[in-house]
Amino acid sequence: MVPPTPPTTAPVLTARPAAPPAAPPGRPRTRLFALAEVRWAALSAVAFLCALPLDLAGAPAWAWGPLYALCYAAGGWQPGLAGLQALRARTLDVDLLMVVAAIGAAAIGQYLDGGLLIVIFATSGALEALATRRTADSVRGLLDLAPARAARLAGDDRSEAWETVDVADLRVGDTVLVRPGERLPADGTVLDGASEVDQATITGEPLPVDRRAGDTVYAGTLNGTGSLRVRVDKDAARSVIARIVAMVEEASATKAPTQLFIEKVEQRYSTGVVVATLALLTVPLAFGADFTSTLLRAMTFMIVASPCAVVLATMPPLLSAIANAGRHGVLVKSAVAMERLGEIDRAALDKTGTLTEGSPRVAEVRVLPDAGLTQDRALALAAAAEVHSEHPLGRAIVAAARERGLRLPGAREFASTPGRGVSASVDGSTVRVGSPAALLAEECAAAVQVEAEGRTAVLVEADGVPVAVLAVDDRLRSGAPQAVAALARLTGRTPTLLTGDNARAAGRVAGEAGIEDVRAGLLPEEKVAAVRAWQDAGDKVLIVGDGVNDAPALAAAHTGVAMGRAGSDLALESADAVVVRDELAAVPAVVALSRRARRLVAQNLVIASVCIGVLVVWDLAGHLPLPLGVAGHEGSTVLVALNGLRLLRESSWREAGA
Repeated sequence: MVPPTPPTTAPVLTARPAAPPAAPPGRPRTRLFALAEVRWAALSAVAFLCALPLDLAGAPAWAWGPLYALCYAAGGWQPGLAGLQALRARTLDVDLLMVVAAIGAAAIGQYLDGGLLIVIFATSGALEALATRRTADSVRGLLDLAPARAARLAGDDRSEAWETVDVADLRVGDTVLVRPGERLPADGTVLDGASEVDQATITGEPLPVDRRAGDTVYAGTLNGTGSLRVRVDKDAARSVIARIVAMVEEASATKAPTQLFIEKVEQRYSTGVVVATLALLTVPLAFGADFTSTLLRAMTFMIVASPCAVVLATMPPLLSAIANAGRHGVLVKSAVAMERLGEIDRAALDKTGTLTEGSPRVAEVRVLPDAGLTQDRALALAAAAEVHSEHPLGRAIVAAARERGLRLPGAREFASTPGRGVSASVDGSTVRVGSPAALLAEECAAAVQVEAEGRTAVLVEADGVPVAVLAVDDRLRSGAPQAVAALARLTGRTPTLLTGDNARAAGRVAGEAGIEDVRAGLLPEEKVAAVRAWQDAGDKVLIVGDGVNDAPALAAAHTGVAMGRAGSDLALESADAVVVRDELAAVPAVVALSRRARRLVAQNLVIASVCIGVLVVWDLAGHLPLPLGVAGHEGSTVLVALNGLRLLRESSWREAGA
């Protein structure tokens, strides 16, 4: 049976009706009788159950006839109409075959058999509609995490005038107040206040994280005991939650190659079933066979040979996998992409922003001989000079000092020279912080050693005398070695590191991550060339990246996955899937989930083919009762649909990431 056509319009992401704050909802469920298919199927079944005892008891036809008529009409009008519309478009719908078979049974007085066919057929359709809606509900329910209303600053910061507005009316730059226990209404940056925020719905972090001025927060996350003022950075339609919903809705509208092939074969197969049914009816009649028994056999054949289960074999597993991945922060853009993810046999990863966090941090403070300073004092001087700097290295130095809890002395006469560094007057000394090559006329042994280790060296001078070298590097992502190992298990070979960074920095990161094949100093076109060389050799390559320079390789690869939080727009557009939470472990998990979906597709095709084959042979070689044929055919259809929906379970993602 062909599943109900999903809505062609995506859910509205910005306009939401006003509603009072509510407790965090659980996963939404469509109510059983909210679907028209369920209501019509229930009416058909009730009418059949009322007619059945009257018919079997030998009551007059006027007692049970109208009930059978109601059963046929309630359960058959929707598939019949859909079949006629398909016929007008010159395609043959299997729904029409079922309705024709039921009418044929009634035409020869087999009202009970035809009614049973209609009831089972309608019930099967209702179950499929409910299962399909559950897939959509599991994704749309993410929208319910964001509140409908928000407290927005109406005047300036001094007026403290707050107005309650719909979240859809928030604009970039607005300031909102988030009170203790409330959910955040938009993606933004904390301007004032401190609190702990439960971000499990977005980042997957099991414990609340501290959030204060300057930190990023997400719509739908739950504020803790503090009060926060948040600047709105994204419209409601561009929030992380809205992007998950929109991309998964878009993915659900696509069809995988296997599904397209099945639909292409279905038309020819259905035509063949009709021709074979007519032959089974006309040939025996030409040789004097009994009309009633011949018609029953032909109709039974048409029912059991219909490819309903085959049609449903492909999309439920793939759409369930897409929905499950979306709930865990991986946006797979299409059913095609979900199917292709499971085919990869080689993986290659970018370094900065993919294997690493993409932001510099001070890994070590090396005080030079005869400087007469402690590490903390040297770092405090450097941080004081860098407080007013906007350079990423400067921010990393200030962050390192704050992590150590150092008190920063006041700085005056701040000056910044592009390419050289900064200078300032700190506690009566002139402190300069910058590149050793720019500040010194000759090499510094400590700086040379830091750079030989694949790190960036930053020199600190006080009154013209070098006092310390800061070793700055890019921190490896949490779980990166485990993700690399998992990809190696899935593909049978260790991933390759493709990076434009220098060989020493690439080698250090690769060693920490467990990667042996390192290709450093690559331009974007050289990354594409490497991908094409692998694919020319027969490999199906997965590329994981985040930057503009990764976009060409992401587009050229068999499958591309982008890291979403810091990823460039071009990389996000070029990739087939986006890891919203920047968890590298999600990459092997979604690959494993795709492989499970492909296995379920294969299982479904086997189940459907075996059931059809057994029932057809039984009908042709023996005597298959029409009710038993109906039960076997519709039972296999429901079994295939429910088997595909197994991937909606939470345990499917955990098992994929194990």
